[in-house]
Amino acid sequence: MDTIFTRGPSLNNRLALALALSVLLIVADHKLAAFQSTRVYLNSIMSPLQYLANLPSVMLNFSAQRLTSNQALVSENSRLTNQNLMMREQLQQFEILQAENEQLRKLLDVPVEPKVHKMVVELMAVDNNPFSQQIVINKGAIDGVYLSQSVLDDRGVVGQVMEVGSTNSRVVLISDVTHAIPVRSVRNNIRFIASGHGDMDELFLEHVPHSVDIQPGDMLMSSGLGKVFPAGYPVAQVESVVHDESRPFATVKVRPLAQLDRLKYLLLLWPHDAPRQPEGSALRQVTGQPKG
Repeated sequence: MDTIFTRGPSLNNRLALALALSVLLIVADHKLAAFQSTRVYLNSIMSPLQYLANLPSVMLNFSAQRLTSNQALVSENSRLTNQNLMMREQLQQFEILQAENEQLRKLLDVPVEPKVHKMVVELMAVDNNPFSQQIVINKGAIDGVYLSQSVLDDRGVVGQVMEVGSTNSRVVLISDVTHAIPVRSVRNNIRFIASGHGDMDELFLEHVPHSVDIQPGDMLMSSGLGKVFPAGYPVAQVESVVHDESRPFATVKVRPLAQLDRLKYLLLLWPHDAPRQPEGSALRQVTGQPKG
């Protein structure tokens, strides 16, 4: 009678047999390269599985590199933007100063501003009121911002601070109907008052007599009168001059140099006599302010 369970070789015998076969296969493969083609086929079969197993690690490394590169680019772009704005602001002064030195030598006797602090700020919001030209910036009282502080972009004067909060401030643009800025002509040093009338692309010069020497293309810069805007910053360029003898004054239209309809990064100025002085690494100082 056959038993249901038959007893085979013992575990020790099986282990010895397996070891002997393993040694035999190793020696045969080493001496005769008998399994080289088999290994190639097995590697080909297992290669996709190896790629799949390594895919999460590759994706994580790639994502980490992209994130690091993106952060570095954002940081570098912010630094270069700030540096460019600072340099453009200085270039404005140098260009105006060169024209003054050629035509207005007598201004050399006027005292020089000892230093001006500067800070780059960013636009936060634009006033939706169609009858006002105002914006909100991301710096406030804790950053040293004060009322009537001058605001520029990389081309010229933008406006002045009209309200100061803790962390943001409201700026009225030079195109607002309530705003006026004292200016002077670079060509002949004649002084005017440039007033806004609600159009970002146009200002008017107030009370200009018909006999005044003013021409289209004349550059206007801040005169420094009124102690609000420092002297020597570009403001506008004359577009048209209309002499109507039936009116007591000429009609003079000027175009703001600042891009009031596409503001993004702006510059705050702290003259030496400002009521508050800022602190922080974002500030820059210059000497040799243009005379005005």
